[in-house]
Amino acid sequence: MQPLRGLTVVSLEQAIAGPYASRQLADLGARVIKVERPGAGDFARHYDTRVKGLSSHFVWVNRNKESLTLDIKDPRGMAVLRRLLASADVFLQNLAPGAAARMGLGAGELQEAHPRLIVCDISGYGQGGPYESMKAYDALVQSEAGLLSVTGSGDEMAKVGIAVSDIAAGMYAYSSILAALLARSTTGKGSHVDVSMLEATVEWMGFPLYYAYDGAEPPPRAGAAHATIYPYGPFTAGDGKVVMMSIQNEREWGAFCDRFLGRPELADHPDYAGNANRNAHREALGRIIAERFAALTGDEAAALLEAVPVAYAHVNTLADVWNHPQLAARGRWHEVGSPSGPLPALAPPGLVDPSPRMDPIPDVGEHTAKILAELGVPEEEADALRRDGVV
Repeated sequence: MQPLRGLTVVSLEQAIAGPYASRQLADLGARVIKVERPGAGDFARHYDTRVKGLSSHFVWVNRNKESLTLDIKDPRGMAVLRRLLASADVFLQNLAPGAAARMGLGAGELQEAHPRLIVCDISGYGQGGPYESMKAYDALVQSEAGLLSVTGSGDEMAKVGIAVSDIAAGMYAYSSILAALLARSTTGKGSHVDVSMLEATVEWMGFPLYYAYDGAEPPPRAGAAHATIYPYGPFTAGDGKVVMMSIQNEREWGAFCDRFLGRPELADHPDYAGNANRNAHREALGRIIAERFAALTGDEAAALLEAVPVAYAHVNTLADVWNHPQLAARGRWHEVGSPSGPLPALAPPGLVDPSPRMDPIPDVGEHTAKILAELGVPEEEADALRRDGVV
């Protein structure tokens, strides 16, 4: 029994943050009705065609959902949406700032009509404040949150290679909705969840923010290496393979000097005793470690690090991840249907159910006729809605 089975989520969603949040709820069994524009649907459907003609972004965040096309600017389309909301448990939206409220879909108005409804608004900067009406996309929010100040190398900034601000906002929306459902089970009342991409990302910036507390020097951009812990980063072996390794404490450091570097005297060297000293002298220490790696193949280095033991990892390509032996051993890959046929999909992290929900990725408007029938819309009226492009 999936824990959210029986709950209905109506989602006016687009791009990543909203769809990612609702997919987590759908994975747990909630019925998610994705409201899309007639014809084109969610614009993320058209970002690329890399997955059998489908968008990689869309495939990732839209399994387990039903697609209902509605023109909610048409009063008839809005009437259908309001009929849906009358029996929904959650309404989630990440439209442009203020768009939902202008259409009469603000939290106050909706909860006055439906006191048990949980309303979740996801936006770039949240409701209120001078940034409220600003458009926000992932790289823009990464910039505002200071993330670009700590990513990259030297003077060259770099955004994170995934939509980290969208993902952060989606996950906080998901966890906040779960909390609101728990609260409703006690109070009988819904809640308003207001999630900001900026706040979600700044929450994840806790380490660099506190490191730079009260005007202190911020952590430098360190590429793939850790900015303040050393040695913690990639090293290239003699055969060109790159191994990521990490020393976290003095016990590991001593064993690493003895069993990997073959230089036990370095463990107590005043320049390298304690992480702060190793970090301050990382250039000189890096040359010593790099020389040792250069004398080994990547496999030999990994085997030695494991024997120490010191934490290490392979620097994988995306092709490597598709074939990762740990994911295969734990049975994490499953299959979902799609408009282009079956596709591989990763099981939701953390679920103990041996049979995770893996329902298809919907085509645009695939479930419109079924949902209209469920709402009791007469066939003649449904035909008129289709003819007029309302659905």
